[in-house]
Amino acid sequence: MGLLYRAADAVRRRYLRRDHGRLGEDLAYRFLRQRGCTVVARNYLTRSGSGEIDIVAWHGSVLVFVEVKTRQTEEYGPPDRAVDAEKRQRLQLAARDYLRRAGAPQEQTRFDVVSVVLELPPRIDWIRDAFAR
Repeated sequence: MGLLYRAADAVRRRYLRRDHGRLGEDLAYRFLRQRGCTVVARNYLTRSGSGEIDIVAWHGSVLVFVEVKTRQTEEYGPPDRAVDAEKRQRLQLAARDYLRRAGAPQEQTRFDVVSVVLELPPRIDWIRDAFAR
């Protein structure tokens, strides 16, 4: 199975050469699934278009809203530093919209950041409970 993943990664790297964000989201999706998360949505957009959540997943009994940040290198710092106060606010608005539409309780949620550096092999860091609601 590992051979298939490596082959798929090579094809994906060639096809998505300039789309680092999409490649990072694909790697984060697989990374989270391998660690027991059940992904229920990808690229969730609010109806108003005011926010987007890269990945929504269940991790045990907790609904997790995941922001994925991808960089080619860490030359300008780790990718997760790009999640500033404004981005957090947009994520929180989108999460409230998702919870309202899904009817899920807010008490069982958290916000995570998955940081992807596209080295060979890619380096992925999962920052759980990255910021308070």
